[in-house]
Amino acid sequence: MIRTLFESPRQIKRSVSVVFDVASISVALYLAMCLRLGTLVPPIGQHELAMLAITTLLSLVIFIRMGMYRAILRYLSAQAIITVAVCVCASGLVLALASFFTHSSTPRSVPLIYTLVLLVLIGVPRMLVRSIVLMLNNADTEGKLPVIIYGAGNTGHQLLSALSTSNYSVKAFVDDNSRLHKTTISGVKIHSPNNLTKLIKQHAPKKILLALGNANNASKSRVLKLLEPLAIEVQTIPAVADILSGKTRIENVKDVEIEDLLGRDPVQPNPKLLDACIKNKVVMVTGAGGSIGSELCRQIIKHAPKTLILFELNEFALYSIEKELCSNLFKTGQPVEIVALLGSVQNELRLVMAMQAYDVQTVYHAAAYKHVPLVEHNIVEGVNNNVMGTWHCAEASIKANVESFVLISTDKAVRPTNIMGTTKRLAELVLQGLAQRQTKTRFTMVRFGNVLGSSGSVVPLFRQQIKEGGPVTVTHPEIIRYFMTIPEAAELVIQAGSMGKGGDVFVLDMGEPVKIVDLARRMIHLSGLEIKDEKHSNGDIEIQFSGLRPGEKLFEELLIGDNVSGTEHARIMRAQEHSLSWLETESLIVELKRACDSYKCDLLKELLLHAPTGYSSTEKLRDAIWIKRTKMKLKLI
Repeated sequence: MIRTLFESPRQIKRSVSVVFDVASISVALYLAMCLRLGTLVPPIGQHELAMLAITTLLSLVIFIRMGMYRAILRYLSAQAIITVAVCVCASGLVLALASFFTHSSTPRSVPLIYTLVLLVLIGVPRMLVRSIVLMLNNADTEGKLPVIIYGAGNTGHQLLSALSTSNYSVKAFVDDNSRLHKTTISGVKIHSPNNLTKLIKQHAPKKILLALGNANNASKSRVLKLLEPLAIEVQTIPAVADILSGKTRIENVKDVEIEDLLGRDPVQPNPKLLDACIKNKVVMVTGAGGSIGSELCRQIIKHAPKTLILFELNEFALYSIEKELCSNLFKTGQPVEIVALLGSVQNELRLVMAMQAYDVQTVYHAAAYKHVPLVEHNIVEGVNNNVMGTWHCAEASIKANVESFVLISTDKAVRPTNIMGTTKRLAELVLQGLAQRQTKTRFTMVRFGNVLGSSGSVVPLFRQQIKEGGPVTVTHPEIIRYFMTIPEAAELVIQAGSMGKGGDVFVLDMGEPVKIVDLARRMIHLSGLEIKDEKHSNGDIEIQFSGLRPGEKLFEELLIGDNVSGTEHARIMRAQEHSLSWLETESLIVELKRACDSYKCDLLKELLLHAPTGYSSTEKLRDAIWIKRTKMKLKLI
């Protein structure tokens, strides 16, 4: 019967609450008079009945106006309890006034006693109903997934309430705070992390849900390292900011973010550096639809540019980022003009016309081919886009009187072993040469490692392979990489660009390097799966080593030499490296262009090997078209 009442329509439950409150007001007044007068039969005459009628009617009006019947009892919060208390106090005040105006002989202390009694009669049953509902929900676990919540703070409490009507059954809380151990939240006991193994055996949970609130990444990483050996699926709740903004709800659990695994906490940005090249300026981003370019655009519009020009070759990528940015601007009401331009960075005339037409002041050059094996198989296009494209974009900036030009470079440009890294180092040399030739456009280069979630990143690949049941493919057991989140990288690029004086190479502090195979192992374990190997033949996911790809290094570096100095930002360093004069740079560019135009890939690779980039490679020439034409003995141009 109780369950039937709880599952009845909302209107019926409200009606029951109103009837109950009317009865409670009468009973509370009766009990208050009995307590005050010391008799079970207090004198009740015409004046007292009029007082009761007025009190009941006005109290109900107050209760309705204060929203007391809008609160759902099973989700009764502290705010709802405060509302009940305020309403009861207001009812006591109404009783005192009604007693005065009806000339009732009721003692003056009765309204005070009435208020206390009514608070018990109205408040306690509501709390009991809430407890009964929670007990019924906890008892009804059939078909629900057993889970453990790690974190018994406010976030954990909210998550428990949100999951009460979901497909999850919370079996236990785990928290680092020893003062909370052996206490309960809504009937669910809080345990020490030392009891995790015992809890897993006892309750056989399908998942552990992290409810760590605003804990930093280092704290989250420590917890994940603790959970990793348990080989149980670990998920986390959405970011608090996303919950508050309405993008998602607390019960919408998701996979653990890779930045939580790395334990890297971003440094607070310097607002002065962020605004220097953006605020009230016309800004252009080349490659605006790419992973880095699009994040740069998202960060840029937060700092109120006058106009943001999106320059992109890929039509769909340009459409997607323009639509997203315009939607964000509509929500925030920022007066930023967004201009979407299709075009290639190899078309200097198009760039000059665009920059002059909009009077561009700052350029972030993110357009580049970055995928190492693809550039190895398309050497001419790699040089044309990454080297010539940077040159044309820089020359266009000079002609259009652009104030600041920032190149997004890569750690693969340091002592490169592949064509892609070599082209990015050449792009740096081009800008350093142009910085010597003129001074009206300030050229800056920012060099950093891998970014999480970018196109070609191992993280989404591993996640997909785990979802498909494996195997997870790693190129080499000893390969290591530096990682940074895309938002942090974009933010640091903007700040570094503001510190340049001309021809500067900035490198970002990427933190500690990560062994890729260890990353794969952690992702498998935190998905609740075992690694299948010689020791564990019954495991779930196998890790296979596919071998280094053409031009791939075991580890990446950020500095060519040791000559490095700090800057006003803790994670940005200035590198002092060898550069060429503009005459030497121009001569090299002309030779490279001639080889590209004639599609002489063998000559092009020789030029790259002898260029002052530190490029060394024993790999055979792998350009797909060159190899095919050579095999077919077709005449080369």
